[in-house]
Amino acid sequence: MFVRDCMSSPVVTITPDTPFQTALQTMKAHNFRRLPVVDKYGWLAGIVSERDLLHAAPSPASSMSVWEHNYLLSRLTVQQVMTRAIIITTPNTPVEHAASLMIANKIGGIPVVDAQDRVVGMITETDIFRIFVEMLDSQEGSVRLTLELPEGTGLPFDLIESISTLGGELISYGAFGHAHGMRRILMVVKGIALPDVQRILRRHNVQVTSSVEMPSIALHETLPFGGRIDFLNGALL
Repeated sequence: MFVRDCMSSPVVTITPDTPFQTALQTMKAHNFRRLPVVDKYGWLAGIVSERDLLHAAPSPASSMSVWEHNYLLSRLTVQQVMTRAIIITTPNTPVEHAASLMIANKIGGIPVVDAQDRVVGMITETDIFRIFVEMLDSQEGSVRLTLELPEGTGLPFDLIESISTLGGELISYGAFGHAHGMRRILMVVKGIALPDVQRILRRHNVQVTSSVEMPSIALHETLPFGGRIDFLNGALL
């Protein structure tokens, strides 16, 4: 998967001469925490975050009068607070590389630019989380297992074939870290009962560290205020 597959586009942008209050209102209207700043040609000039704007605003606890406070805010523009040293990515960059950039630089979003350095999108930590959920979120009626396999090995083909023979389907598979010569594997299977999957894994000497059948409740539904789900049995508490 590439950045182009999950970035937000078309992107909302502002210009360096955008007033402070307009930039803050734009963020609130779109529920954004950062906005790319572009010049009159659409080329990237900087990026400004909600934190940048709020830190630049005079403190309400200051001794200034409300008129002085409002006057200073009316004079403040984006170019005075934006960040000019920008981490960027491109539509054809693998999404995991964009995620690595965010982690390494401790930032929550990156502008996406084309070959002409024009902003064509934004990719944020929320977009990365959404991909993670789509890849690994177990479906209703599926079986979720955590396995441990020796480093350098994968699931045996005949194990997958055994699952398929019983009507099961491997819908998600990923490796997540390793220690003491073992890799931790997350596997999600649907169309087959948990005891059957466990029996197949035992037959192939695969170590299972956790296993659970996904509840029948729709976990993506909005819960009433204060409500929560008991994950193991799907009960709404």
